[in-house]
Amino acid sequence: MNQETPAFCFCECSHPGCRFRFPSLAAEAVRLSCPRCGHAITIAAPVRAMFGGKTAVSSPNTRPLTALLDNIRSIHNVGSIFRTADAAGLRHLYLCGITSTPAHPKLAKAALGAQETVAWSYHTNAVETAVLLKQQGHPLWALETSPTAQPLLTFRPTAHTQPPVLMVGNEKAGVDPGLLALCDEILQLPMLGHKESLNVAVAFGIAAYQLGFTRLGAGDWGLEIGNSANL
Repeated sequence: MNQETPAFCFCECSHPGCRFRFPSLAAEAVRLSCPRCGHAITIAAPVRAMFGGKTAVSSPNTRPLTALLDNIRSIHNVGSIFRTADAAGLRHLYLCGITSTPAHPKLAKAALGAQETVAWSYHTNAVETAVLLKQQGHPLWALETSPTAQPLLTFRPTAHTQPPVLMVGNEKAGVDPGLLALCDEILQLPMLGHKESLNVAVAFGIAAYQLGFTRLGAGDWGLEIGNSANL
């Protein structure tokens, strides 16, 4: 059963030397004092229900996209990727190796319900799974820092009949070399600072939106999408 999402409000400390402002569930705000100094608070007008409402996106602006998560060690990262996958309209997540599945109780805390809306399947071996996907005609794109990688932001893919698979790998070891060998494209994000890479969930979010919302015009993916549910 769907439960109504709670409304939130913003509270502000009434003490002139504090003025701490913070969000709270509207139903609980009347019982609160300032958590910083203990003085009384004032309550602003309630904002919309948390996560209520949704910006409509016309379907011609997006293309089907799936993703393969190989050996992601952080449950928080997996949950965050589920939430991004839901927001960006991804069709399916292939969870491989040590990557946690929604069966893990801690994943739901980061996914915030997206584990119920995004299709997923678990596979012990990512390379074997990628081989099957490639045989079915899915382009394989890995997100990885590599001398042979091309910049994600200037990547312009050609049309395919099956949705591409965006692949991300372990936070420490990176994408499995066996997966890279199967790739049609290796993509990387430009790093302008001192660090060599981004958090995998952050990088995935950037890539999912960039690839999902780049237009190709007529002949794009989407009208004839094969069923990969047997994987």
